[in-house]
Amino acid sequence: MKWQGGRKGGNIEDRRGMSGGKKLALGGVGGVIVLLISLFMGGDPGQLLEQMQGGALTTEQGEYQSTPEEDRLMEFSEIVLTSTDEVWTHVFKQGGQQYKKPTLAVYSQATETGGCGVGQSSFGPFYCPGDNTVYLDLSFNRELSSKFGAKGEFALAYVIAHEVGHHIQNLTGVLSQTNAMRAKMSEREYNKISVMTELQADFYAGVWAHYVNKLTSIEITYDDILDGMRAAAAVGDDHIQEQTYGHSNPESFTHGTSEQRMYWFKKGYETGDINAGNTFNDPSLR
Repeated sequence: MKWQGGRKGGNIEDRRGMSGGKKLALGGVGGVIVLLISLFMGGDPGQLLEQMQGGALTTEQGEYQSTPEEDRLMEFSEIVLTSTDEVWTHVFKQGGQQYKKPTLAVYSQATETGGCGVGQSSFGPFYCPGDNTVYLDLSFNRELSSKFGAKGEFALAYVIAHEVGHHIQNLTGVLSQTNAMRAKMSEREYNKISVMTELQADFYAGVWAHYVNKLTSIEITYDDILDGMRAAAAVGDDHIQEQTYGHSNPESFTHGTSEQRMYWFKKGYETGDINAGNTFNDPSLR
């Protein structure tokens, strides 16, 4: 993946110094246990954040010290974000619409969000529709490799593109529709809607990859696409649950299996057609 010297100009906020030394209070040990169990079972960080609006940040004194590797990842993230802006501006223009660019907030440990409570690095990357912002702690890049086995720079690019995919869903009204369904369905029923939502975000990440070489300053190869597919597989519900518990529970899946995540990412990459990603009409996901 060639990205050094690529175009910058995305809406990026460096909150690492602002959030350094902060801790998250989740209403006692019980709240923390519920959070951890939900995450291990494939829970959606965005939903968990909304449920924990009462959480608060407590500030400790201390100065954040960046590293050369983090600074490199910061530059990488901005260039990738800029490339998603370029791709989706083009795609929306083709459909006669104007694209509203999201913000990428890079933080450490914990940070306030605009409508999704308090974000914490243990949630992993997430998108908050309340402020049109993707939240990312750069330490997640190490987890991609060490915990999930997703290696290669494109793995992080896929993650950013996936979260931007949720921004696309916010702009098109999908997120508001699916959130409205939550109160009307059982947890088991809504989990299926959650899977469809996440797989569509994977599809949109693939659409971004389809246009990268044509519209942006980044250059990728098919090996990079394979890295993206491996990253998608690594964060499949079945893979994570089997790795954590030794078995998986399909009824609790909220993001899709490894096979499904690879399939929809690849479909987006091969078609480049935003209209081909209606996961909600796929009978195999019902």
